[in-house]
Parts: sequence; structure tokens; C-alpha cells
Amino acid sequence: MKRTLTAFSLCAIVALSVTALAQGAAATSPGGAASAPPVAPSGSSKVGIINIQQAILASNEGRRDFEALAKKYEPRQAELQKENNEIDELKKQLNTQGDKMNDDAKNSLVKQIESRQRKLQQNAESFQSDAQAEQNDLANRIGQKLMTTLDKFAKENGYGLILDVSTPQSPVLWANVDSVDVTNAVVNAYNVQSGVPAPPAAAPSATRPAAPAARPAGTGTAPVRPATTTPPATNPPPKK
Repeated sequence: MKRTLTAFSLCAIVALSVTALAQGAAATSPGGAASAPPVAPSGSSKVGIINIQQAILASNEGRRDFEALAKKYEPRQAELQKENNEIDELKKQLNTQGDKMNDDAKNSLVKQIESRQRKLQQNAESFQSDAQAEQNDLANRIGQKLMTTLDKFAKENGYGLILDVSTPQSPVLWANVDSVDVTNAVVNAYNVQSGVPAPPAAAPSATRPAAPAARPAGTGTAPVRPATTTPPATNPPPKK
């Protein structure tokens, strides 16, 4: 029986509690039909957008802590990779020598492979669950503090409404990104407030903050697309 090993890594942040926190603290979501445009509170005309997930990852604190989290899980990842490689060797042995084995030896090898694959699958799922839980806790911790900075930034700069565009559920369909995206400004303000210095240049496998929304040449405007956040990467064992 062939079993598939689920590929795993430190999962991308999709912490709905962080997004909900951002939307709730920045402004009250408009009610009614989904197509109704958000309206800034009376007396304030400026409207902004922020990718709160990207802001968490791009902050000095986020880059530092998510990289540390990735390093924490490297030993477990290495053990899973080692086990995966050993199972591969047993499969090669079965493929190359199976027709030369007696039935008892062949059946024993098949059972050994299946047993180790089941155990590897369980360990991989446990790894992913533990990593996801710690990552979400970390995102929520930084997100809570980031909201204090966002609140101060919005008030000091006269914003009546700032919407989170981290997820596809965002009500924002279009925006002039150059003029309304406050993600970088809030990240810079948070870095000053937190006092966490920029971490050293990261290796290719370290935290990579999400790329900003693309802007088509000539118009200076772009539809708002939730950016894909990429947390500290790990290299999962190959799928079986």
C-alpha cells in the first residue's frame, strides 16, 4: 500500500484573529450588502489600506522572531528528512531485490516500509500542527502591538478609515496603491516604537516579507490584491 507523505513547512500566516483585530481597531466594518463601499467617519476624509500580515512579517521584530522560530524547528525537520531518506532506501531495495527475495522476507520489508511511512506521516502532521500554533501565537502577539502603532499613526495623519487587505475577503476592489497604502509607513513607525534593530541580512531560507501589490506601468494605479505572505521557509521532505 502506497502512502503519501504530506509536504510540510512553517505555514503561511492566515491568522484570522489578527485580521479581525486590525479591522476592528482601525474602523467599524460597514454593514449591508457586500457591494456597498466603505465610508469614512464624518470629519475625516482620508482612507488608507494596510496589509497587516505583511506588516507583521516585514517588521524588524517579525523578521527576527519568525527566523528564530524556523531555526527552533530545524532539528525536528532534519529528523523527518532523515527518516524520509531511509524509507526511500528501503523502497529502492524492494524495487531492485524484491523479485529475488522469498515471500517472508519480501512481506517483512513491505510491512516495515508501510509502518515507517505511517509513523513519518504522524510525526510530520505533529510537526506542522506545533509549528502552526507557535506561528499564530507569534503573529497575534506582534499584531496586538502593531495595532497600537496603527491607531496612533491613523490619528496623527488624519485617517478616517484604514482597511486591511491581507485576505481575499477584503471589501476593497480597487485603490491607488501609491497614495493609500500605509503598510510601509506603519512598519517603519512600529520599528521605531519597538526599538528592535533590523536583523542581519537573511539567508535565502529566512523570512521573506510579502511583495507589495504590483502597479501597472503608466497609470500609477492598481487593483488591490491581497499579497501572499511568506514566513520563514523550511525545506520539506519530498512527497512520497
